[in-house]
Amino acid sequence: MGQNESVISDDTPPETLRERSLAAVADHINAGRARRIVVMTGAGISTAAGIPDFRSPETGLYANLAKLDLPEPEAVFDLRFFEKNPKPFYVLAKDLYPGNFHPTVSHTFISLLAKKGLLHQLFTQNIDCLERAAGIPSELIVEAHGSFASQRCIECKAPYPEDLMREHVARADVPRCIRAGDCGGLVKPDIVFFHEALPMLFYDRKDLIEKADLALVMGTSLQVHPFAGLPNYVPEGVPRVLFNMERVGSLGTQADDVLALGDCDAGVRELADLLGWREELEAQWRGLVGEEEAERQLSGRKKREAELHDEVIHLADRVDEVLHLDGHVGANKVGSFISSSSKDAEVGQHSAIREESPQADSSAPPVGAPGKEQEASQAVQPLESVQQVDVAVLQGAAHQHVDVYVGGLCSPPQAVGQGDVQTGGGQRVPQAGKAAPENAQASTSDQPAV
Repeated sequence: MGQNESVISDDTPPETLRERSLAAVADHINAGRARRIVVMTGAGISTAAGIPDFRSPETGLYANLAKLDLPEPEAVFDLRFFEKNPKPFYVLAKDLYPGNFHPTVSHTFISLLAKKGLLHQLFTQNIDCLERAAGIPSELIVEAHGSFASQRCIECKAPYPEDLMREHVARADVPRCIRAGDCGGLVKPDIVFFHEALPMLFYDRKDLIEKADLALVMGTSLQVHPFAGLPNYVPEGVPRVLFNMERVGSLGTQADDVLALGDCDAGVRELADLLGWREELEAQWRGLVGEEEAERQLSGRKKREAELHDEVIHLADRVDEVLHLDGHVGANKVGSFISSSSKDAEVGQHSAIREESPQADSSAPPVGAPGKEQEASQAVQPLESVQQVDVAVLQGAAHQHVDVYVGGLCSPPQAVGQGDVQTGGGQRVPQAGKAAPENAQASTSDQPAV
């Protein structure tokens, strides 16, 4: 998952926070020591909004694209393919266009930071415009991979009117440039396609991270460069908080890193509780999206929790089957564990829920020692540490697609080599956490999308 460094030892004291916890982060903010908060987000904060993964065969999006005879789904975001055949993109855009989806609690929390004058800068990989819909001022947003917020001709670069764009997208029609002189070029939203450079604003604002006094990283796998390197620009001693299904990049390797593993919205609600902002957050969110949409998002979360419950029960059954534990670590025990964790998640206490076994004996011999039936039976007891598996880790295993663009539909450019920015490859990078070189310049690439 791009984790190439060890997690900080529990014995290592934090430098800035009183402890590595959301409670300590809340104290840090309430004490006025976090006035320049930098936030970095990925597709995970848009999950509850219902934005579909266009790679999934279960969605109507995938079925619509399949009818268009694409060489591969990613081709819909390839500039060269778009120049030859823009229709598939506009079929997709009809379903994804701003206005079809609503902000989540996570978006609203970032908006609340801005409202309180605490948001220094937001860097997002998402193209869904939900940050803008949540009321975050545009001057505080860096859309690293572009967005649907504006559009222009790919030939003469002339801006195209939003009202005309919306009309064309609603019909899945391809708009053409209307600039005087009859350019007639194809019009495309300012989304970063393969073979395009990231916006210069991304590089211009990157230095703001070095002035942060708190960094929040939310819902991103940090596997696509140069965005993946952004957390490494946070100065040492400045707390970094990760809200995500699993640990990613270098998060968790520094003394003041706090890992809030689990559902982003649940983590945000917990922090809001600790800050004393929960009532304000919920009221702002419900006022923004309406009661019907709020209930839809909440019911979707409960459905995901139920699916996780079933997945862990299946995992426990497999453990029993393979290790012949005869009920020592059975589905009932795991079911009880998940029930308690789901209850905690409902009130926001979602991080690293563990069930310790007071009988566990770390000195027990290995299971299966020859002629040692009693010792083997005792050795089963440490396996109750199977119950210590974080719910978030299991969630992460089931949600590897968390950074797939719209909130990350496709993987945009990444930094490669000394001083080059590859635009158009967008390959997943095994070593996350490496910042793009300071002298990196945007350039195009002929490499195919992955």
